[in-house]
Amino acid sequence: MRGAVTLALALAVTENYRVPLDVQREVGILATGFTLFTLFIQGTTLRMLIERLGLTKLAPIDLALSRQVVAVALQNVREEVSGAVKDHGLNHDIVRQEAKAFGQRLERAVTLAEEAEEIREKDRITLGLLALAGRERDLVLEAFREQQIASARAEAMLTDVDRLFEATRLNGRIGYRRAAKRGMGYGRFHRMALRLHNRLRLSRPLARMTADRFEILLNQRFILAALHSYADTKIRRIHGRRVAEILHQVLRQREEETEQAIEGLRLQYPGYAEEMQRRFIRRLALRIEEREYDQLLKDGLIGRELHVSLRTKMAEARRLLAFRPKLDLAVEKTEILRQMSALSGLDDSQLKVVQRSVSTVHARPGEVLIRKGDPARHVFFIASGAVEVEFANQRQLLGRGEMFGQLGILTRRPRRAQVTAIAHSTLLRLDEQRFLELLQRNEVLRTAVAESSAKRGLLEAEGKPAQAGQKPAAQQHATAAPQAEAEPESESGPEVTQMMADDGTRSDQPAPVGGQGSLGTG
Repeated sequence: MRGAVTLALALAVTENYRVPLDVQREVGILATGFTLFTLFIQGTTLRMLIERLGLTKLAPIDLALSRQVVAVALQNVREEVSGAVKDHGLNHDIVRQEAKAFGQRLERAVTLAEEAEEIREKDRITLGLLALAGRERDLVLEAFREQQIASARAEAMLTDVDRLFEATRLNGRIGYRRAAKRGMGYGRFHRMALRLHNRLRLSRPLARMTADRFEILLNQRFILAALHSYADTKIRRIHGRRVAEILHQVLRQREEETEQAIEGLRLQYPGYAEEMQRRFIRRLALRIEEREYDQLLKDGLIGRELHVSLRTKMAEARRLLAFRPKLDLAVEKTEILRQMSALSGLDDSQLKVVQRSVSTVHARPGEVLIRKGDPARHVFFIASGAVEVEFANQRQLLGRGEMFGQLGILTRRPRRAQVTAIAHSTLLRLDEQRFLELLQRNEVLRTAVAESSAKRGLLEAEGKPAQAGQKPAAQQHATAAPQAEAEPESESGPEVTQMMADDGTRSDQPAPVGGQGSLGTG
């Protein structure tokens, strides 16, 4: 190749009349000499040079692995050949002789594998994870060829798999876990689409990306389940039971994260989730049906004309399934608000007002949503996921359907608690003014705030029971909240004073996750 390129460049020089003749002659001689040297000197000695430098030898870990793979493969071959010979009634003497020769070859392979340098468990885990990433890539391509995954989603999944492979090759198991978590997170384009939806009411980009994410997660869950079988049947024979168990554990972690993300989307968009799951099942059924028809044709049980007719009908059914259901974020957000028991007293017109006022917040695990000392400006509704409230060395867990941040607004004090997401969570954020307007108009919301505060020990400043016939202080404050802005803050009243000090976070028992109607703190 180098000689051909050299001659082509030299020809361009020698044919150019602007170049002096002596220069043309010199360039022609040099190019011809270099080409002949490449052919007759380098071409005949390159192999010997590579062997002398040891470039043909495998690395110690690769050499040990190759010998182990050969030994395992020969054992599998002996088992399959032994079973096949029994069914064909071959001559016993010939079978015995061939079995003896193959046994000697297998014994030599096993001896080489035992003499090879021992592979560390850490290296075996890395090799196993690389094999899993390679198999995952094959499964994604197979699903794409069988039209189970659209091209855009398949490309995104392949990008994540390539990231897994490179991170594992560089940092082993830690790199694999980091890359897997990165694939589950929301990227900058999703954050940009969320800003467009919240600020400019442009919902199409966010709806499309949410639908893509749902489809990718459903297919990823299916592929991860298939990787368990690959780890048992292939990787375990080469790297052992211990490594296979570790790989199963890593896969289960990814499955849990995937299932949690799917559940979050299902809770956030229940109607759309049902349609997407039905669509996934129908496409999977078509995929299996197509395999069955191909196998019948291969076995000669149906003719080619009938096979073509069946595939044509399947192509039409698949074409209809190619259109995804439309995701209407406004409708889904209204349904989420309707499921909040604290807002159950609102009519349709009030829910529409709230729906236009709330903004969507996506939080990653470990992301701080409320910090101590921050001014109280917003109230949060948990659409999916879970958060942890920390106050005075006490921790409370809040889940779907719950609400936090309201007591900081009622007391008009800086935040006294810190709220952190402990899972991928989707929250609806309502500003202070809208919340106070709702509190003034909605008796159910005022009662829910009062009951939640009472459960967290906010009845009295010193823990004393309220006097007979007297409303709890929390309910008094919730009822009077809309007028609080126009009144000076009272220096008396132990109930309200203690409530402001605690900011609604004191509790002797942790709150249950996912409870309906239970209100948070902050």
